[in-house]
Amino acid sequence: MKADGVFEGGGVKGIALVGALAAAEDYGYDDWQRVAGTSAGAIIAALLASGYSSWEIKGLMLELDYSDLVDHNSFWDLFSHPIDILKGIMFEYGINSSQGIREWLEEKLRAKNVKTFGDLRTGSDKERYRYRLRVIASDISDRNILVLPQEIEKYGRRPDELPVAEAVEMSILFPGYFRPKRLGENYVIDGGILSNFPVWLFDCDGVPRFPTFGFQLLERKEPITGPMSFAREILYTMLEGHDNEHQEDSNLVRSVSIPSTGVSTLSFNLSQDNRETLYESGNRAAREFFSTWDFDSYKKKFRS
Repeated sequence: MKADGVFEGGGVKGIALVGALAAAEDYGYDDWQRVAGTSAGAIIAALLASGYSSWEIKGLMLELDYSDLVDHNSFWDLFSHPIDILKGIMFEYGINSSQGIREWLEEKLRAKNVKTFGDLRTGSDKERYRYRLRVIASDISDRNILVLPQEIEKYGRRPDELPVAEAVEMSILFPGYFRPKRLGENYVIDGGILSNFPVWLFDCDGVPRFPTFGFQLLERKEPITGPMSFAREILYTMLEGHDNEHQEDSNLVRSVSIPSTGVSTLSFNLSQDNRETLYESGNRAAREFFSTWDFDSYKKKFRS
């Protein structure tokens, strides 16, 4: 069956999205027309749009050593590399380069003969549906959400020629942890700052021919007990507040809500057991969702 999919950002917890995707395919939704995502969700969406199945993506995510993709990924790096970290924060506005992640993704896309968004055209004349993939980033210089590839035209570039890995790279640039991307005079960072869950992205007027599903990671709410937990809640409020403010009942009904089992967004030293736990959490949540999903009932209640 045909469907569109939108994947929320969540750092290393993206493996949970893959578990949910596998369950959706088991229930017959394996013909993904268009997909979109923010941050980690953008990585999953890019691989899916390029022709990878959920099982192939699972293999890639489970075998990947996340810590190899960044220079500094633990608290102890503050003591072992203080000068490098300080220089990164003061002069480049971020601790880590995102080059490793971009090169990894370029390699995986190349295996499917995908390099630019021109390779992901759908054939539709409508701008919203022109590409199989859309990616969210944040332009903090203009203080605007950046929906790629179309809005790359603002910077004098053609959407068809934008490398897919470059767009995804912009979407994952968590402030402070990664260095921002420069587009001319503008600075671009993680899309989750403005929209971590853009489930509205493919909505049409009237009754849709097939559903759009959202895949959303739920953060466990915990009390504030000190400065670290205070900073944690600021982070989650920043990532979730905007989308929650504009969340409608129709969006909640078509979204798979996945418990993220308390794993931190930036836990680049994620253990194999934690990866499997996240995957199973996503798979279990999606099976519960699709066991009761009824597209006709959804259309009758929300889109008729």
